[in-house]
Amino acid sequence: MSERARLTRLTGNDPDECGQGDCPNVYRTEKGTFVVQGDVFDGFTPPSGEGLVEIPEEILREAVRALGW
Repeated sequence: MSERARLTRLTGNDPDECGQGDCPNVYRTEKGTFVVQGDVFDGFTPPSGEGLVEIPEEILREAVRALGW
């Protein structure tokens, strides 16, 4: 099973908004952590092994709704 298959997709489920599903998204891992997919943010350089992404506010709101918070 691929690593991506182990993620629960919380956002970007509307094909009219995301086309092939490669727009910004938030995923939940089996450990309860989150993976964020989005445009690379280059406002500063993170420590080695870390990365930054910038996502629209609506994506976080959609993730919160999906979790029922």
